Amino acid sequence: MSLIRAFPGLRPAAGRAEEVAAPPYDVMSDTEARAMVEGRPWSFLHISRPEVDLPADVDPYAPEVYAKAAENLATMRREGVLTQDSRDCFYVYRLTMGTHTQLGVVAAASVDAYDDGRIKRHELTRPAKELDRVKQISALNAQTGPVFLAYPSDERIDDLLDGAAEGDPDMEVTGSDGVHHQIWVLSDKTRITALTLLFEGLPALYVADGHHRSAAASRVAAQCRAGNPQHTGEEPYNYFLSVIFPHKQTRILDYNRVVRDLNGMTGEQFLRVVGERFRVKEMDQPVKPEQTGHFGMYLAGTWYRLVLEDARIPSLDPVASLDVSLLANELLEPLLGIADQRTDNRIDFVGGIRGLKALEQRVDSGEWAVAFALYPTTMNALMAVADAGRIMPPKSTWFEPKLADGLVSHLL
Repeated sequence: MSLIRAFPGLRPAAGRAEEVAAPPYDVMSDTEARAMVEGRPWSFLHISRPEVDLPADVDPYAPEVYAKAAENLATMRREGVLTQDSRDCFYVYRLTMGTHTQLGVVAAASVDAYDDGRIKRHELTRPAKELDRVKQISALNAQTGPVFLAYPSDERIDDLLDGAAEGDPDMEVTGSDGVHHQIWVLSDKTRITALTLLFEGLPALYVADGHHRSAAASRVAAQCRAGNPQHTGEEPYNYFLSVIFPHKQTRILDYNRVVRDLNGMTGEQFLRVVGERFRVKEMDQPVKPEQTGHFGMYLAGTWYRLVLEDARIPSLDPVASLDVSLLANELLEPLLGIADQRTDNRIDFVGGIRGLKALEQRVDSGEWAVAFALYPTTMNALMAVADAGRIMPPKSTWFEPKLADGLVSHLL
């Protein structure tokens, strides 16, 4: 079984990509999703967030929600909005956000490789969210949300993809966030074989974003295998929808923190105990850290730069040396009493795409006492954690730009 393979994708009919393309299902609230589909009957949100077509008080995990997703997918296929390619293809995918560009490939990735650890993960999944994706895939008999994978950059793969992304794209759309999406259909058998073999020569792939989707695909595959006495290993359910980019082109932004209170301390007391662990300097402008061990802190209307001494950074431990771990181990837990960031409602997380202004607004509102700006996790650090078989702390990475839903789906 190959690491990746081409497949006959389900995608918008010619000229319909603009009508269909939607943001990932998990980046907006229910209210935002309902607003996004107004006047857009063919938005893919009708499939990825089908509760938008049901009463506002519906439980998003109710059986009728998944049934509505299947109904909407069938309608979009019947009306010719979505059509399936007649032969196996790869889909070369370019994302452009401002001056940043990344070029990868939409492919079906092996569930066996995921189960065996050749497709490596770095996050834990939440059971309820994973089960939601299992029910969605099962109801649709399709994978519609791609898993964002990264491959160790390889010039031969990069060159092949560059060569395939020439001329006018087969699909092109600009999202409401300004991100430009372009897709070229790669159906040439010679280049498909070459790309498949090049990927087969890679030591591993890495889950960048989409741990719940990949875990759900594995569970669905196990169910399908158990229920299929003629199972061969070649069935579509043995693979999962993925978009794979070279690791050097991926972009991880900072994932910042806000804390609700100072654990019983006054601001002056808190600054004093922080100063026992960090070098603290008051700043007259927002602090965006530019290296590991440096943090910005916004407290009572003032920004501070916090610097952790190199001797306190455990360089040989790929998890403990992450900035999210340094902040947790040196400040959040010992000083603010936050031992479990997954469950403690005294902490919240703010993606770097929102900027440092968002941290100021949260604290200035009076609902949060202090904010911390972090240096972004690097892709090399993520790969080191995954290679070691370790797990990152929650909310360690914020990838931008985001993939679009609806441009290519994988039917099972």
